[in-house]
This record gives sequence, structure tokens and C-alpha cells, in this order.
Amino acid sequence: MRRLACRTVLAGLLALAAGAPAAAQDYPTKPVTFVTPAAAGNSPDVIIRLVADRLTQLWKQQVIVINRPGAGGLIAAEAAAGLPNDGYSLYLTQASSYTVLPIHEGSRMRVDLHKAFVAVGMVGEQPIALGLQKDLKANNVADLIALANKTPGGLFFGATNRGGQTHLTGELFRDRAKANITFVHAAGAAASLNDVIAGRIPMMFEGLAGLMPGTGSGAVRLLAIATEKRLPNLPDLPTIAETVPGVVSTGWVLMMAPAGVPDAIIQKLNRDLRTVTAQPDLQERFREIGTYSRDFSPAETEAFIRNEEKLWWPIVKRVEAQSK
Repeated sequence: MRRLACRTVLAGLLALAAGAPAAAQDYPTKPVTFVTPAAAGNSPDVIIRLVADRLTQLWKQQVIVINRPGAGGLIAAEAAAGLPNDGYSLYLTQASSYTVLPIHEGSRMRVDLHKAFVAVGMVGEQPIALGLQKDLKANNVADLIALANKTPGGLFFGATNRGGQTHLTGELFRDRAKANITFVHAAGAAASLNDVIAGRIPMMFEGLAGLMPGTGSGAVRLLAIATEKRLPNLPDLPTIAETVPGVVSTGWVLMMAPAGVPDAIIQKLNRDLRTVTAQPDLQERFREIGTYSRDFSPAETEAFIRNEEKLWWPIVKRVEAQSK
């Protein structure tokens, strides 16, 4: 009798093991929800909706994007942490929320991001660029540093919001370049861009898409890009890191899943995400809005997150200390 019971249990376990990959191959069989801290209509939201549309086509199931902006990303993180772990509710997080949030909120955080979510893959990233007022006497990054350091009071740089990715990029540049520059808050990329065009501030850090209206008119000069290597579609635009090593910054969007989602579904999600982001016409649409993607596995996505935390947490802590 005991032997029969053991056989029954073993048969059940084998059936479960055999059924998991099959369930993942059939996934999804119903609509999928993306929860994101991105505000409707902003750059991360545009990226997410482009990819959501392609996944809808691939899966023949609707992908629904739910925007939960506010509180520096905390609202979305807490909402996503309470989602079912069946793979049908996913968390589409972004750089400024995921890296800043644990330090900004500290003990007030009711969500441990490391425990609440597992990495799936990269949706897209927008490299941060350095733009100058067209008449500023600096032809390269080295010239700009020298000009900032010899100017009484230094130079001001524009960025959208305190603690956001563009602001942190400026702080990283100041730290690594030992440049005498000071942050000026602006209510959005358009406000910073107008300040640079009008000559009220000489420089700004912003995603390529945010700088395009100024660079297209010639009122703003693209000086450099904060990527590891030069962009394939902008080969003449130098990287900041060519002059100041370590200044690499992108505003990224990652796909995360609630902890406990079966690994077979995580792998299926990753494969499908990589399939749609590799589509040539989507890559072209991405480039039009200053966006790129990386062909990351879940493990590579996790390693990317840890490297981002290692890079940004010291900068965020310093900014937080200065603001108190």
C-alpha cells in the first residue's frame, strides 16, 4: 500500500514537471497586463506601448498597459509587488525609479525590490546626451570642463527633475570630470531646452529624443553621448567616456515579473521580448525616438541591474544628503 502511494506521488510530480514547459509554450492564453511607473505619453511610456503592441501581435492576446506614476515610482512598485505570480501581470520599471527608490524611501519602503521581482529582459534604453547652447565656446568635452573650471561660479546645467536620470547623469559627470557645474531644476525637457536655446543656461543633460527639437533647428549642439561606445547611427558623435571614463548613463525600461513566476514562463517572456525588439522596423522606430535595446537574457538583465546599482547608489546618496 505504501509502495502504491509512493508511485502515485511520483507520478504526480512527473506530471507536474512535464506540464510546466507545455504550459509555458502555450503562454499566454489570456490578456497580459503591464504595470509601469511611467506617466502616459512620456518617453518610457511610448517605448512600452510600442513593445506592448508588438507582443499583442505575436501572442494574439491583448497587452494592457496600466500607468501608475507618482511618488518617485513607489506607487507602481507597491502595486506590482502585489500582482499574481502567474506571468499575466508584469512590472515594466524604469531607471530613475528602480535605482533611486530604495535610497530615497529608505525604511519607509514596504517593498524589497530584490525579493519582490525577478528580471525578464530589457525593453529599451535611451542614452543621455550632453547638449550645449550653440554659441558656447567648447568644441569637445575637454573644452567644456576647462571652461567650467575657469568660469567664476562655474556653469549651470539643466535637467528635468531632482534625482531623475538626467540630473544624476550631470552629477556623475561632475564627480568623474571634477567639473565646476551646478544643477538647475526644470519642469521637463522642453523647459530645459528653452533655457539653453535662450542662453539662460549653457548646457543640459537629456535623452536624445528630448534634445532633437533643439538640435534639429541648430539652436543646440550635441557635444557627446553617455554610452560605452559610439552609436551606430551617430558614429561622429563622441562618447563622454572617451574623455571622462565611467560616465555612462541611459534611461532604461526593464521587464520584471513578480517573484514566483515559473522559470519556464520567464524564459518564454524573455525569448518573445527579444524577438520583437529585434524586428528591424521596430529598431528603426526606436532610433527615431533615440531608443535602443540590448539582447539580454534574464541573467544578463539581473547583472545589468546590479551594475547600475553599484554605479548610481553613491551618486544618489550624495544628492540625497545635499538636499536635506
